[in-house]
Parts: sequence; C-alpha cells; structure tokens
Amino acid sequence: MADVKGNSSMSTRVPVREQDPKVRAANFDEVCLGYNEEEAVQEAERCLHCKKPQCVAGCPVNIDIPEFIHALKEREFGSAYDVISQSSSLPAICGRVCPQERQCEGKCIRGIKGDAVAIGKLERFVADWAKANGRKMKCALHKTGKKVAVIGSGPAGLTCAGDLAKKGYDVTIFEALHKAGGVLVYGIPEFRLPKDEVVAKEIENVQCLGVKIETNVIIGRSVTIEDLMKKEGFEAVFIGSGAGLPMFMNIPGEQSKGVFSANEFLTRNNLMKAYRDDYDTPIISGKKAVVVGGGNVAMDAARTALRLGAEVHIVYRRSEAELPARAEEVHHAKEEGIVFDLLTNPVRILADDQDNVTGIECVRMELGEPDASGRRSPVPVEGSEFTIDCDTVIMALGTRPNPLISSTTDGLEMNRKQCIVATEEGQTSLEGVFAGGDAVSGAATVILAMGAGKKAAQAIDEYLKTR
Repeated sequence: MADVKGNSSMSTRVPVREQDPKVRAANFDEVCLGYNEEEAVQEAERCLHCKKPQCVAGCPVNIDIPEFIHALKEREFGSAYDVISQSSSLPAICGRVCPQERQCEGKCIRGIKGDAVAIGKLERFVADWAKANGRKMKCALHKTGKKVAVIGSGPAGLTCAGDLAKKGYDVTIFEALHKAGGVLVYGIPEFRLPKDEVVAKEIENVQCLGVKIETNVIIGRSVTIEDLMKKEGFEAVFIGSGAGLPMFMNIPGEQSKGVFSANEFLTRNNLMKAYRDDYDTPIISGKKAVVVGGGNVAMDAARTALRLGAEVHIVYRRSEAELPARAEEVHHAKEEGIVFDLLTNPVRILADDQDNVTGIECVRMELGEPDASGRRSPVPVEGSEFTIDCDTVIMALGTRPNPLISSTTDGLEMNRKQCIVATEEGQTSLEGVFAGGDAVSGAATVILAMGAGKKAAQAIDEYLKTR
C-alpha cells in the first residue's frame, strides 16, 4: 500500500477495461467498463496529495479532488461520494464525458513525468458505487421559502437547480421536451452515456433534493419569463436552455434527401431510441455516411452511424493536431474503423434525379497563417477537387441558441451570435434573471455548462438574500 504521499513508483495509470473495438462497433452498450474496487484503490494510490494541488483549480465545479481521492484510497467510498456531491450534482455523468485531460488531469503534477491520475475514472467509480449502494446527496436542513425557476434541464439547469435546492430554495425546472436531461439525453450517445442507468439516476438524485421538473413546457410559448415572475411568484429565473439550433455550411445540395444535422441525427437515435428494434423511429444512416466536422459531436454522430451499419468517413478541414474532439473519442473512433479524411473541406453535395444524396465533392486543404484564435487557417489547394461517394451526409458544425426566449423577453440583451449577454456570475440585463451554459457561451462542454450553473446558483443565492 502507498503512504500518504502516494506510490511514486507508479508512473503509468491503471488501465481501464473497455469493450473490444470489433464487438462494440456493432452494439450500443457502454464502451468503457470502468474500474472495479481494487483497480480504483490502486489508481487512487498514485495521487501525490500535493501541498498546492493544481487539479482543483482545473475543475470548473471545484471538486475537492485530493480529499475524495484520499477517502477512496482508504476505501471510504461513501465519504468520497459525499465530498464530490458537495460540489457536483452529476458525478456519474462528469466521470464519463468531462474532458479531464484538458482540465483537472491536465493540471495533475503526476502528468509531468508520467500519466496523470485518472481523476475522471475515479469520479465515475465513486458515483457508480454510490448508485449501487443507495448513497444519496445530502438535502438542505432549512428552507428559505423562496421560489426559483430554472429553464432547461440540461447540465447547466440541473446543476443550478441542485445547488439552489441544497441551499434551501424551492426550485422548479421547466423543460421543453418530454424527457428531462437536455443534451445528456438527446445529444450524447448511449455507448458513451447510458440514459436509464446513469442519466435518469442522476436526475432522480437532483429530484430527491426537492427539485420539481415540469416537462413539455416551452418558455416563450407555454409561458413567458415575465409570467413566471409576475404571475407565478418566482423571485429569480435561471436560463439554461442550451444551444440546440444546428448550423450548416450553406453549400449547393445541402437540401438534398439524406443530409442531416448532427443534432437531428443524434436526437432521433438517442432520445427517440431509433437504435432499438422495439422502437419505430425513422432514421437513415445509409450504406456510406460522411460526417462533416471534427468535434465531439462529430465523433458521436460518426460512431452512431457506424453502429447503425454504415461505412463512415469524417471530413475535417484542418489536420489531426487541430481536431477539437477529445483524444479518447478520436482514438475510439479510429479503433472502430472510422476513416478520417483530414485537411479536406466539402464544397458541394451531389444528388440524383430524385434528389437523393450520391456523394460529396471536396477540396484538399493546407494550413496557412494562424487565425484570430491562434489556429492556422486552412486554405484550399488549387485543382485538388475530388468526390467521396456516399448516400448520407451529417453536418456536425456546431449549434447556436434558439431565439424563442430572447424574442419573447423584452429587455434581454443578446450578442451578435444570438447568445444571451451575462456576467461571469450569470446576471443578465434583467433584474432577477440569470443565465449560463450554452445559451450564453454557445456550444461548449457539459462540465463548462455545469460550472456556469454553479456560479449562477451562488449569484442567485446572494441576490435573493438581499430581498
């Protein structure tokens, strides 16, 4: 066993068990199988318990990482869960989809001369242990008597609602769809984030704190923000409605049959369970699909189409070094047989006389000078046009907020990208109205949305204490 400083001889992390690539490419079961108790404790022993831990600073929701790992190392799994749940309402989700390599693990001192501690996999283990053993988050001992409305039940909304409930507020979440969870249920595939065993259980935990969830309520149609505050007695509102409006390239042929947004494709498959034989949900993946984009959503769409029986190509205009997707997702996609056509950009979608997709015309790219973000701008190579034969094209180019809420809320300031303008703490241009997550930042990660929800909950608490 390691001493309190950790086992310094263990420079490599404990391998995590996964489904074989050839097997998982044909099913929607979870790819990563996680750690068992012995593996989790062994990995926890690698933590150096630094005097000035940088991993906490790298966590958008500020989990006390050394403390939960110390409890795990001592096999006090319940205590480890209690530490995590003080800061996070969705640990089983974060442990699976959070880009730890760019956040907590990216700051881990272990990573300087070896592998960073597998913080995400340890968080997942603790959360799964708590679920299996009936461990719940601790509820508030007092109630403030004040009501807060939360719009949207995605990661930002669930986090804000959970934190406010822990502080004693009467919280109601209003969700436009028939099922709560937002992008967690309609965007991320089952093989990365199981819906019934993980997402539903995490939402139940939030409800156990006293949070109420009303589905099929479209803010701006069913009820307005003004109605919530003036007629229904909510003293504050948090907008966490996400960014679900897909973007397209506006190239010729984009209206052809067989062209999807990744948003629609994944929603049909995830929320409407098109991948299951016992659900009658129309979905087309074709024999050969091309996914345009290089982010996590592109990987999700590509790996989903593969599992539905298609040969899949990912077309991305920059090189592999610029791929914005998580390295783990890119690695898994390659293992499963997905083809990457890099430094390639679509210019036209081809179709037959019935307007069915037959191919996508592309041009080769090369990297030129860096753009405003610091990335080298791709420029077309003259005379390099070629065609990829396909019958399905999935556009995974990002999303932006739906304008419904802004168009029905007087005085709510928006920017040129139709995102809500808010301070770092989430305060909008309207008194008592806060916002966070993708509705403010544009499409980003689950954990960043959670961080925004957490900051907004703190700001709402401070605001309501003065009233």
